[in-house]
Amino acid sequence: MSAHQPTLLVVDDEEFNRDLIGEYLEDMSYVLAYANDGQAAWEMLDTAPGAYDALLLDRMMPRMNGIELLARMKADPRLQSIPVILQTAATSPAQIEEGMRLGAFYYLAKPFPRQALEVAVATALADSQTQRNMREALARTQRILHLLTEAQFSFRTLEEARTLAAELANRAKQPAAVVIGLSEILVNAVEHGNLGITYTDKSQLLQAGLWDAEVEKRLQDPVLGTRRATLDCAFSQDLATLTITDQGMGFDWKSYLEMHPDRAFDLHGRGIALARQLSFTSLEYLGKGNIVRITFPLAV
Repeated sequence: MSAHQPTLLVVDDEEFNRDLIGEYLEDMSYVLAYANDGQAAWEMLDTAPGAYDALLLDRMMPRMNGIELLARMKADPRLQSIPVILQTAATSPAQIEEGMRLGAFYYLAKPFPRQALEVAVATALADSQTQRNMREALARTQRILHLLTEAQFSFRTLEEARTLAAELANRAKQPAAVVIGLSEILVNAVEHGNLGITYTDKSQLLQAGLWDAEVEKRLQDPVLGTRRATLDCAFSQDLATLTITDQGMGFDWKSYLEMHPDRAFDLHGRGIALARQLSFTSLEYLGKGNIVRITFPLAV
């Protein structure tokens, strides 16, 4: 993967807030850029759409507010995958639902402690870097999979899941969108399915900075570490149908198909809804939730 120093775009009309955020984050290993309202931020994003890895976005601003900018970003294929952290004092259920529906990556309720800001930004930038790595892998991979009409793959690790996603997305009509959603679904089969890490577990591990270590620990477990997920593929002339099956206990998947205000302040839990919204023609969980079937259009 290429060496890349991530850039966070801070969008806030209050100079004091921009200065405070800059002070909180000045010792981090990423670049900070600033915009004093949504319109200025949009002009920066439109001019250099690949320059920013995540946004820390104020909701209430003149000219273009945070919700308007978020909606414009999510409607633009160049910008829709950039994680957006929405900082706001407007935390009614309806206001939270509005931001979630538009694809806010994370919420920070004002006033927020320094640690909460640091963790949210680090998580958003890590997610963005994963997406960048997937796009780079996608650009390098060969198109031999275009010769396949049927295939079955078996995978055990997160690296194998992401490699499969990059390879198979090459057949998609919109590979950059499909690779993100497919990676999410395949990684879930390993993390939550085979390794049995629950939603609550992941929340606590991310907050403590122990997520990667716990995944590796469970991959070395003599029972959990031997589990494998399967990916069955069928390719017609213009449609891919993929079925992913893991060896886990399943989960209550229904509430994860849509953005939900109850999870607005969690550091994860939006991947399935975003994948369903942005990556696939259809996404369907079967049985107890350890089988998922997705479809997406193929490149002609």
